[in-house]
Amino acid sequence: MNLRLSVAMKTAYSVVAENNFRTVLLMTIFLGLVFGLGWIFSYLFENKVIFYFAVIFGVLINLLSLLWGDKMVLVLTGAKEIKKEDLPEVYRLVENLAITAGLPKTPKVYIINSSALNAFATGKSPKNSVVALTKGIIEKLNKEELEGVIAHELSHIKNYDIRVMMIATILAGIIAIMADIFLRMGFWGGRDRERGNGLFFLIGFILALLAPLFAQLIVLAISRKREFMADASGALLTRNPEGLASALEKISSSNIPLNTSPATAHLFIVNPFKNRKGFVSWLGNLFSTHPPVEERIRVLRGMII
Repeated sequence: MNLRLSVAMKTAYSVVAENNFRTVLLMTIFLGLVFGLGWIFSYLFENKVIFYFAVIFGVLINLLSLLWGDKMVLVLTGAKEIKKEDLPEVYRLVENLAITAGLPKTPKVYIINSSALNAFATGKSPKNSVVALTKGIIEKLNKEELEGVIAHELSHIKNYDIRVMMIATILAGIIAIMADIFLRMGFWGGRDRERGNGLFFLIGFILALLAPLFAQLIVLAISRKREFMADASGALLTRNPEGLASALEKISSSNIPLNTSPATAHLFIVNPFKNRKGFVSWLGNLFSTHPPVEERIRVLRGMII
């Protein structure tokens, strides 16, 4: 049996348990980064209030990311909810595949007003989830290809990948914002660097610079494996690996850019910055959250179902 296929056939319980553990680990590491930054800068600026603020802020953001992280992601991507009568064929695909996947509830369908070809899933749990599709992907893919894409996203939902990805998106963004605030504070004041604390200040400054990088590396560590597994699980769901493989070819070859935040890139079925040029593209591709599309297509076409 193909190795990737055997990985995809892990029991649903083991996949969910693994993702729940990753969620706890991710939130713990995030709290450690926030508390660490708070302690360092409370020392540098001789103000304990900064540390207390970091503790309260870290706990609060963790709770908010669990409760409202999906809504924040939808705002960041500009996705808008549609009703069944708006796109009945797409809704039927989602409904039928959700039943086949054994989801407790059909996900809501959101549309991104863009000609780019892409899609993602988000939500707190399989009972409260969303599948978001761009207008471009609905218009350009045939039924089998679109079915493959939707099956891939529903696999993320069933396996609780979306909880991990959603939290990673929010927390990585918050880490970057906090680091930026602390760096700006460093330029305008702080502990007297001529009283022997220059080295400590430099260490704090470097940590603030590196914190967003650490947060992004956490996202990378949990993202790539999820994509391979969702590809394989989606192919098993439709019993048609070629549908998703063909869809990935079309999506990756499209040169139409998707205007979204780099913080949400790992949510999409294909990196939305793959074919863009300039600094934003460089930033989005510097730490790719997706395996190479060519490798994903090769694995799908090598499956025997």
